[in-house]
Amino acid sequence: MSLASPADGRNQAPAPPIPPKAPHDPYAPLRIPNFRWFVVSILTMAMSAQIQGVVVAWQMYEITRDPLALGLVGLAEAAPFIGFALYAGHVADVRDRRRVALVSLVLLLACAAGLAVASALFFATGPGRSHPGAGVQAVIYGVIVICGAARSFLLPARNALGADLVPRPLFPGAVAWRTGSWQVAAVAGPALGGLFYWWFGPTRSYIISAALMAVSLFTVARIRAPARRPSARGETALLASVKEGLAFLLKRRIFMGAITLDLFAVLFGGAVAILPVFAADILHVGPSGLGALRAAPAVGAVLMSGVIALRPPGRRLGRTFLRAVIAFGIFMIGFALSRSFLLSLVLLAAGGAADMLSIYFRATLMQVMVPSGMLGRISAVNQIFIGSSNELGAFESGVAARLLGTVPSVVVGGAVTIGVALVTNWVFPALARLDTFTDYEAAAEPAPPSAETAAAGAITPAPPSAPS
Repeated sequence: MSLASPADGRNQAPAPPIPPKAPHDPYAPLRIPNFRWFVVSILTMAMSAQIQGVVVAWQMYEITRDPLALGLVGLAEAAPFIGFALYAGHVADVRDRRRVALVSLVLLLACAAGLAVASALFFATGPGRSHPGAGVQAVIYGVIVICGAARSFLLPARNALGADLVPRPLFPGAVAWRTGSWQVAAVAGPALGGLFYWWFGPTRSYIISAALMAVSLFTVARIRAPARRPSARGETALLASVKEGLAFLLKRRIFMGAITLDLFAVLFGGAVAILPVFAADILHVGPSGLGALRAAPAVGAVLMSGVIALRPPGRRLGRTFLRAVIAFGIFMIGFALSRSFLLSLVLLAAGGAADMLSIYFRATLMQVMVPSGMLGRISAVNQIFIGSSNELGAFESGVAARLLGTVPSVVVGGAVTIGVALVTNWVFPALARLDTFTDYEAAAEPAPPSAETAAAGAITPAPPSAPS
C-alpha cells in the first residue's frame, strides 16, 4: 500500500497534452452559404451608393460651384440618419432583421430610380450641359433625405444580421470579409461613377446605380437567417430598450474610447465631400479624376483588408489603433498640400489603409463585446458616432472650405485628428493598453441578462461584457 498522498501527484494520471492551436483559416466564413449572399449584398449595395455619391457630388458642384452645397448634401443625409438611429436599433433587435433590411433596400432602390427620373427631366444627357436652379437642388436634397432615413434602418439591421449568420469564433474573419467587400465596392464604385458620368451622363449612371441596388435586394432575399424568438417587450418598451443599450455601452470604456476617436477622426479629418473642388479647381482632372480620387482611399483599404484577412493583427491592438488614426491625419495633411495628381492618389490610398485598421478594430470589438440580442441597439449608437460622422463631416468640410479655403480646411482637419488621438490616449488609457481581442473577452464579466435579452433567443451565446 502506497503512503503517497494524491497531492503528491505520483499516483495521478499524466495530464493530457494540450492540443495544438488550429491554424487560422481566412476562408472559413465564406464556406457558409448565407454569409456569401450577405457579402454579395454588401458589395452591390455599396457599389450602388458609391456610384450615386460621385454623380450627385459632381452634378451638384457643376450646378452651384459652391463647396457649401456639397456640405449640405451631407447634412441632408445626416439629419434623418441620426434622427431615426436609436429607434432603428430598437427595431433591429425586436423585429425580423432580414425583413428590416429588405424594406430599407427597397427605399434605397426607389431613391436611385427617383434621381434617374429627376435627372432625365431636368438635365441634358451629357456632362457640362446641366440646367442649374434651386428647384433641381431641392429635388436632389429631398431624395438624399430619404436615403439617409433608409440607411439609418438598414445599417443596424444588417450589422446584427451578419452576426447571426456565422459562429462566434469566426467573427474576426467575417468582419474582415464584410469590410473588405465594402472597400472593394468603394474602389470600383467611385471610379465607375466618374467614368459613367463622363461617358453616359447622370441619368444613365443613376439607372446603373438602381440596377446594382436591385441585385443587393435580391441577394438579401436569398438569405435564410436562423430563427430568433420575438422580444417579450415589443414596441411599447422603446425608451427602456434604448436606455438599456446606452447603459450597456457607457460602461465599456474601451469601446467608448474607440468610437469617440473614430467620430472625431472622420468628422474633422475626412475630405471626401470636397473632392470635387480638388478635382475641378486644384488638380484639374475632371469627373473621371474625381472618380479616381474617391476610389483611392478604398484601394488602400482593400489592400489592408486583404492583409488583415490573411494575417490578422495579433498583439498590441490598442496602440496599433491609435497609431493608425494618427497616420490617417498625417496622410490627409499631405494630400491637402499636394499638387500632383499621382501623389494625391498615393496619399489618399495610404489614408484609406490606415482608416481600414481602425474600422477593423472597432467592428471586431463590437462583435466580441455585444450579445446578439443587443447588437441592433449598439450598432445604432455606433452609427450615430461613426456613420453620421461621415455625413456631418461632409457638412463640416463644406463649411470649413467656405470659411478657411479648401486646402487650409483639410490641413486643419488633419491636425485636429492627430490631436484628438493624443487626447484619447490620455483619457482612455485602457484602450492603449489593450493587447488582444481574446484578452478583452476573457477579462470581461458577464453582463446581467435583461428581460429582453432573455426573451430574444440569441443565436449564439452572449459574450462577456468588457472591463471598464
